Amino acid sequence: MSENHLEQITIRPAEQRDVNELDEFIKPFVQQKILIPRTFDEMTELIRHGFVAEHESRIVGFAALEVYSSKLGEIRSLAVASEFQGCGIGRRLVEVCIERAREKDVLEVMAITSSEQFFKTCGFDFTLPGEKKALFIQTRDL
Repeated sequence: MSENHLEQITIRPAEQRDVNELDEFIKPFVQQKILIPRTFDEMTELIRHGFVAEHESRIVGFAALEVYSSKLGEIRSLAVASEFQGCGIGRRLVEVCIERAREKDVLEVMAITSSEQFFKTCGFDFTLPGEKKALFIQTRDL
């Protein structure tokens, strides 16, 4: 995609009317095991905290910020249509999520991802000041 087309991408808050189109949009990412499956109710909840990228009235990207507390939020379900990857849409979606966290005075934002290099280019790292690290254990298979 050329830079001129990138100017035609709009980022806006997701709305409930987007739920069916978003459900279809993320299916390929779920099938590729890039994103975890979401029920309709989970998608409805994500949309309340989400942003969509649109090109010519078509959703070409999505990300949500889930706020757990004033201390912690998480960027969830970041996805960009394959033909639009690599031109800055993912970064713009991450930026609006981080801005939303700042507006809500959330101290830290995390991202659980298999695309660590992308998030590093967005300013994320494995440690926080004071050498704090996130550790995980998986309690079941997906």
